[in-house]
Amino acid sequence: MLSPCEDRPAVNLQTYAAHLLPRIIGYGLCRLGLLPAIGPINLTFSVTNMCQSRCRTCSVWRLYKDDRAGLSEELSIGDIEAIFAGIGHVYFFNISGGEPFLRPDLPQIVAAACKYLTPRVIHAPTNALTPEIIESRVEEILDVIKAAGRMTYLTIKPSFDGVGPVHDAIRGVEGNFDKLLDTLTRLKKLQAEHPNLEIGLGTIISRFNLDYVRETARFAGELGVDSYISEVAEERSELFNIGEPITPTADEYEAAIKTFNSELPAVGRPDDSVSAMALAFRQIYYRLTVQILREGRQVLPCYAGLANVHLSPYGDVWPCCVLGYEKSMGNLKDHAYDFYRIWRSEEAGKIRRFIAEGRCYCPLANQAYSNILCSPTAMLDLLRQRRLAKTTRR
Repeated sequence: MLSPCEDRPAVNLQTYAAHLLPRIIGYGLCRLGLLPAIGPINLTFSVTNMCQSRCRTCSVWRLYKDDRAGLSEELSIGDIEAIFAGIGHVYFFNISGGEPFLRPDLPQIVAAACKYLTPRVIHAPTNALTPEIIESRVEEILDVIKAAGRMTYLTIKPSFDGVGPVHDAIRGVEGNFDKLLDTLTRLKKLQAEHPNLEIGLGTIISRFNLDYVRETARFAGELGVDSYISEVAEERSELFNIGEPITPTADEYEAAIKTFNSELPAVGRPDDSVSAMALAFRQIYYRLTVQILREGRQVLPCYAGLANVHLSPYGDVWPCCVLGYEKSMGNLKDHAYDFYRIWRSEEAGKIRRFIAEGRCYCPLANQAYSNILCSPTAMLDLLRQRRLAKTTRR
């Protein structure tokens, strides 16, 4: 069994939320049209569409295989530095893909983020298909963060959709599960020297693993990771999977997440670490997801394109990865890498009105975090939940 690192810096949820309060108030005013768009707190950057997985819930790999995405036009490190320099501070920097660790310059991308974006948390998922490369690049990234001289958390989240052959069948690559375990072992060795490294697992609950949720969550409890989270499979423009039957019904998902939650006490650390904070948000997210799937509407006001922004590998500025290519605010290559020229453009305003009018809805987890932060009622619910959890542990 892998044991979690115990010497991790603590994070106080109330203090952290208080630091974000001026921005949160600003987003509310922007959404009402009383202020021009201010900078986002959450930046997600899909660094590449390259991917070796053949997932049943995602078709990015088909795009790459057929070479229709113009991969030669993915942003260079020079492009990325110019873009980041114009954005300014964000709190959360999420690296996405494709498979992010296929980019050999990923540590240089993180160095540019540390220099210009100065994030509090850097997060990267991985398909865990290249354990040696992942280990090497995570170590480089940790050195980059240390050299920046700030307390920045790095969270690495390998995908985990089932135990053994179930995982391999969903991810579409034989032997992926064994490489996942190898990746976790290597990351744990790095964590012994880097207390700001958080290791998690992420399960996509889809129509393909509904019968294996308990087995999957129970196995995660044996791996000694710092956090274990799940998301519901959904159709996203980014993933080129619109129209594919991957999302469970509301009833199916509700049953699955109850099973999932029943296994959670065995995972993570019961303190004010980043993982504990994320878990508190996730519990709200799970309940919201059931309601969104059942009612087909925005349950909380959505702040996509205000609190959050998503950059495609080619320089497109999106409000989120669900709307993605269908609702691009513009391409940075066409605007001299001037982020705020796009962010405050007429087209961006139209897209924000589209979202504010409730003409779209989704259970996107990354966006749900910001929506919860910007919702007074959701935050009160979250704080009550954290206090209850502490009282229960006593």
